[in-house]
Amino acid sequence: MATSIFPSPYRLKLTSPSPSKAKTHGGFQALRPFSIPRAATSDPFVLQIAETLEDSVSPLSSSSSSSPPPALQKLRDNSAESVLSISWPSRKDEPFRFIDTSLIRYSQIHPVSVPPLSDDLIGISSDTQFPNLVIIDGHIIHSASELSGLPDGVYVGSILNLSSETVMERVLEFVSGFHEGDLFWSLNGIGAPDVTVVFVPAGCRVENPLHFRFYSREGGDSGSKELPLSNPRVLVVVEKGGEIGIIEEYSGVDRDKHYWANSVTEFVVGEGAKVHHSYIQEQSASAAHIKWTTVRQESNSTYELVEISAGAKLSRHNLHVQQVGPDTVTELSTLHLSVTDQTQDLHSKLVLDHPRGYSRQLHKCIVAHSSGQAVFDGNIKVNRYAQQTDAGQLTRSLLLEPRATVNVKPNLQIIADDVKCSHGAAISDLEKGQLFYFLARGIDLQTARKALVFSFGAEVIERLPYSSLREKVESHVQWLLEPTHGVPQ
Repeated sequence: MATSIFPSPYRLKLTSPSPSKAKTHGGFQALRPFSIPRAATSDPFVLQIAETLEDSVSPLSSSSSSSPPPALQKLRDNSAESVLSISWPSRKDEPFRFIDTSLIRYSQIHPVSVPPLSDDLIGISSDTQFPNLVIIDGHIIHSASELSGLPDGVYVGSILNLSSETVMERVLEFVSGFHEGDLFWSLNGIGAPDVTVVFVPAGCRVENPLHFRFYSREGGDSGSKELPLSNPRVLVVVEKGGEIGIIEEYSGVDRDKHYWANSVTEFVVGEGAKVHHSYIQEQSASAAHIKWTTVRQESNSTYELVEISAGAKLSRHNLHVQQVGPDTVTELSTLHLSVTDQTQDLHSKLVLDHPRGYSRQLHKCIVAHSSGQAVFDGNIKVNRYAQQTDAGQLTRSLLLEPRATVNVKPNLQIIADDVKCSHGAAISDLEKGQLFYFLARGIDLQTARKALVFSFGAEVIERLPYSSLREKVESHVQWLLEPTHGVPQ
């Protein structure tokens, strides 16, 4: 029998004025042992989505005689409890001041609760040379994945199939351990049909990167109000001295479909461990893509992120890195590209609490459409005991249309007194002197502009650690920069 993922006494129901009527956007009811004051609960729209997500995962629990694994149940319980006090974000909320979520808010949202059939896998690319896992609409598709060649002791797969008690204990320790997530974080925790677990044991170095290929297959037709919702979730635990590369690649099977991918990835980087993270976002031009990435770095660990985000109509990446030991290395490089009426948003936060941390953040964005927008809210906090920290942050934006918009908010908070920290921001169009240099050598204006725009973003693309991925991204970005795709001439 399926059980509620809303923990007692927090089980919620959207109630109607009378028993004879269907449920509406009305009041809320706690089943036991006491009722929750209305002032402490979320708004009706949020609770309607939460209950719909709960219903979508209930069949997964009832399909087996056993209950969900404790870690998955913990995730759903904690997420359900946290959603009680959260309202739908608006521009009056500081974290969403520059972003319009009406694309989601005024759509007909329904979770994708059933994995695709084998006949629905047409169009799923197999173009990767690395061990890979295919996840379609939040569901792992083993028949399209290839995980051979992984070292002994490495586990990659569903939390539902995890048999090692030792690994499960580690998963239970960290799943849902982050307490600063927003509404979208909580909705993912309620509606995730599964948690994909990556476990790298102590001292193990995984030679080839693990390639996660996320696809959104279900979607409404362009212009429709239908908005299928998927909630993929990944937890990566790398034990002491371990090393692995993770590639996350998000795309839609149909480039014109209307859908919402609401994704969460958590990293636990153990003492002396290294994680190289490549994140590529190429969703449909009509889609919404909300992404949470959280990183916990223990002493002497290294976390490197290279992000290329060029898809979706509404794209938001929340990145939170927490230092929990000294001598950590954190390098964050991102490129956002808006060639249509897109919004590309990065909200990052790096919290340093221990000595001798080293961090570098480079954020670049290109806005090539009069209705395009980029947002950067980057926060680095150097607390009292983080002495001898070396932290640097730079954001550079290229505006190619007069009405294009960039909102940047670099923020460096320093409480420690023995540090070396810096940050900077620049927003501009292409420099006339650079264009003149090309023109003086017989290169036409269109070719010159395209070359300069691409070279602006190439600084980030070149940091992708794998040549095959780098070439693929370069080709896609060059295609987007063609005049027919938004770059003004």
